[in-house]
Amino acid sequence: MTTHTNQTSTTNDTTDANDTPRTFLVTSATGKTGRRVAERLAARGATVRAGSRTGSTPFDWEDSATWAPALWGADAAYVAYYPDLAAPGAVEAMSTFGRLAAESGVRRLTVLSGRGEPEALVAEEALRVAADGVELAVVRASFFAQNFTEGMLAEGVTEGELVFPAGDTAEPFIDVDDLADVIVETLTADGHAGRVHEVTGPRPMGFAEVAAEISRASGRPVVYRAMSEAEYAGLLAGFGLPEAEAGWLAALFATLLDGHNASATDGVKRVLGREPRSFAAFAAEAWGGQGA
Repeated sequence: MTTHTNQTSTTNDTTDANDTPRTFLVTSATGKTGRRVAERLAARGATVRAGSRTGSTPFDWEDSATWAPALWGADAAYVAYYPDLAAPGAVEAMSTFGRLAAESGVRRLTVLSGRGEPEALVAEEALRVAADGVELAVVRASFFAQNFTEGMLAEGVTEGELVFPAGDTAEPFIDVDDLADVIVETLTADGHAGRVHEVTGPRPMGFAEVAAEISRASGRPVVYRAMSEAEYAGLLAGFGLPEAEAGWLAALFATLLDGHNASATDGVKRVLGREPRSFAAFAAEAWGGQGA
């Protein structure tokens, strides 16, 4: 595991002789994308402030008092809002965070957004307006492949059943390692200010096909069972999620997987110059060739 450095200097001398960013705040640094982004930046020799509730750089999206201290003296920041940029309160949070970033002297921001989320577009714009004078890149991503190994679906997959309110809709699942590479590129390279990168995996797949691919890779049967939005909300509530949050989350998934995102983009290739990794390759690595 890469060790992340917490720099507490109150100066804003955060670029090298070529004016390249070298001090980065990574929000939600224990999450799927944040952890990978922080590791990649640190591997490049950057000073990384891994912002989290319990880390060396205190940062909590539910406590705005932690934002300015984490931002001060940083040259660039990765904005991964929790729980989602389409969530209630995200617009207000982005407005405040953007203002603080500009006041703190941050020069570059990359924000993670959802693909095809109308509410997220409003939050993106709030950040853009508030962070006046700051370079902003937006990365809109499709559904994560790692949701089947690190997220809420992982337990069901382990037990042999993939339950989700997606019907027979296809989705071009993106490998989070590809997504992290894109984010790091937008943070460290010029030419991304004002741009929106929509990134996906190489091709759309239905959840039944995903279950079959996991079965092949793991050597264990995994079946997909489609649920309605209401049924899924009830399932989440049964797991202890507050009813309002369960309803919002189920509605978000049902909206995102209604077919309007069932196409792939060339966003990864445009940014990185290579094709994104396939779900089959991801599954083979994630389940360690258990089916061989």
